Amino acid sequence: MADTNQSIHGEWSSRFAFILAATGSAVGLGNIWKFPYITGENGGGAFVIVYLICVAAIGIPIMIAETMMGRRGRQSPINTLKSLTEEAGGHTHWHYLGWLGVIAGFLILSYYSVIAGWSMAYVIKAFTGSFSGESATQISSMFSDLQASPLQQTFWHTIFMVATMAVVARGVKGGLEKAVRFLMPGLFILLMLLVAYAMTTGAYLQGLEFLFKPDFSELTAASVLTAMGHAFFTLSLGMGAIMVYGSYLPKNISIAKTAIMIAGADTLVALLAGIAIFPIVFSNGLEAGSGPGLIFETLPIAFGSMTGGGLFGILFFVLLVFAALSSAISLIEPAVAWCVEHYEVERKQACIGMGFVTWLLGMGTVFSFNEWSDVTIFGANFFEALDYLTANLMLPLGGLFIALFAGRIMLAKDSKDELDLGNDTLFDVWRFLVSYVAPAAVFIVFLNVLGVFGIFS
Repeated sequence: MADTNQSIHGEWSSRFAFILAATGSAVGLGNIWKFPYITGENGGGAFVIVYLICVAAIGIPIMIAETMMGRRGRQSPINTLKSLTEEAGGHTHWHYLGWLGVIAGFLILSYYSVIAGWSMAYVIKAFTGSFSGESATQISSMFSDLQASPLQQTFWHTIFMVATMAVVARGVKGGLEKAVRFLMPGLFILLMLLVAYAMTTGAYLQGLEFLFKPDFSELTAASVLTAMGHAFFTLSLGMGAIMVYGSYLPKNISIAKTAIMIAGADTLVALLAGIAIFPIVFSNGLEAGSGPGLIFETLPIAFGSMTGGGLFGILFFVLLVFAALSSAISLIEPAVAWCVEHYEVERKQACIGMGFVTWLLGMGTVFSFNEWSDVTIFGANFFEALDYLTANLMLPLGGLFIALFAGRIMLAKDSKDELDLGNDTLFDVWRFLVSYVAPAAVFIVFLNVLGVFGIFS
């Protein structure tokens, strides 16, 4: 495959632009919403150490592989896998891996948009002082009322999808790059403001101790698997986003160094979120392990009772919206890129079409909390079934097959040429990790998800 290949969609203007975009894709509700609550549920510091090891040993090698495949193919994930399979002389069935990622990202965005809409609604609630002086029961009812209202959820879901497609429609440099140049610095500034506030709560050291002082007696086999799974999912791997962003990466930029920087920035955001959130939780006598409701039902109690809570409540939920938007634009980009290539339509037309279909599917999530709450698929409502299908089945499979394809199907000389590590030992270490260690780890997570290992449940 010619090294001079260029994507018809354009290129990032610099390595920094790619780092911002890929970090934006990785940083999302998973870092600021999910990481703190699963850390709280799994004992804190020991869980964090396992998570960091998994990012280094599993996440980074697969990110390097997915970025490399994207840059070598220079197309949407679907067409990239077709061309790379032909180049490697692999079985034609491998090109379905591209479809798996694109469909997974598309499905995830359909419900991700609804959850992001909750964050937008909570910005307004924080701005109007809705949390002030409210009891835990009243805060919980506030969230229940939002979920019970199809009209409110549809409004915010629509606003978020329109904002997402408006960015994507403007292309690589005019839309994606400009958006992340604003969103990512803004996200870090907001996080640092919240960390600065956490330092004044009186429970700052308690929060740091919980997050960074390991107590391995709190660690279970299930905790290790949770850390492994989250390290993989938080980097946006297996859904086509990193692959399509890699296709816009100029040839002269080091993939390995860039992937390490992206993983580092993503991990830093997750840790900063924990540093900001746990002192607020502890200083208000709340439970660190309160589960998924930590953000929408637990923290608002703190914001409603603490000094300056109104301002910091606004900042926190604006931060959530920023994180959600930076991820959302990467989730839909693979599908839009494929539409442009396959149907030879303008990007704006592809955005309107894919955006509408995504919005329409998202209505299933909206109704799953109210009108369709009694409708179940294998015992789960529409949202729960979609979340399980994508996060627990499609993404692990995508990551597993990306690792196998990069490590065992692509020719070593092609991988070495694309990565250009300048050191055969480093290349051999990467190839071993991506060929054996990462697939084995992802496979174990996948089996656990399916309930094969009853001892971990």
